[in-house]
Amino acid sequence: MRVRKLTLAAMALAAGLSLTACQGDDGTDPSAAPSAASSASSSASSSNGGSESAGGGSAASGQEGGTDSAGKSPGGTGGTGEGGKTAACRTDELEITAMDATVDGDTEGTVAVDLKNGGGRDCTLAGYAGVDLKTNAGSLSAKRTGRQAPQIVLAAGDTVTFGITYPVNDTGGSGVRVTGLVVTPPNETESVTLDWPGAATLPVTDGSGTPVQVGPMGSAGQGG
Repeated sequence: MRVRKLTLAAMALAAGLSLTACQGDDGTDPSAAPSAASSASSSASSSNGGSESAGGGSAASGQEGGTDSAGKSPGGTGGTGEGGKTAACRTDELEITAMDATVDGDTEGTVAVDLKNGGGRDCTLAGYAGVDLKTNAGSLSAKRTGRQAPQIVLAAGDTVTFGITYPVNDTGGSGVRVTGLVVTPPNETESVTLDWPGAATLPVTDGSGTPVQVGPMGSAGQGG
């Protein structure tokens, strides 16, 4: 009888140990909860980080193709450098002619000088041309009128005109005979010699200064 009771007690103890072991293997064990929560949090963080990274990539791409604080494209030149400036007109590119432009009733004579761009490219003219009259008494240099001389961009095939004024010889004397006109374009050293289209003579002066004046590029009529 005693042996049977001991056997029953042993069996009950074994059953209790078996039940405890089964509960320890169950997936609902609280000790496993922190690990699962940690995994879920890590997954969510990774997902959010991926979205922010993509957004940052879009922002960077937008900056590369956008404008800076001054409204200019990054890497844009914003203008033309020194190498892009239009070069000055050379004497050998210009077709220079002169004609009488005196208007009846004027107290002074006028000669208009045309400079046509025959160089096949745009070029610039700025300031005054050099003007000398050849006379039987020697060379006579024209004086500048002093008017503003803007820079002119002369397109291929276009013409710009300036004027030369001189006193009319109404003294009744023979005066100074003009034999030629020498024109030197602005900033050039090579000159062109033309026939003088104006009055044949100039009045004799007292030698205190030249009676001939030249206007700037683009002037018309009475020498500017």
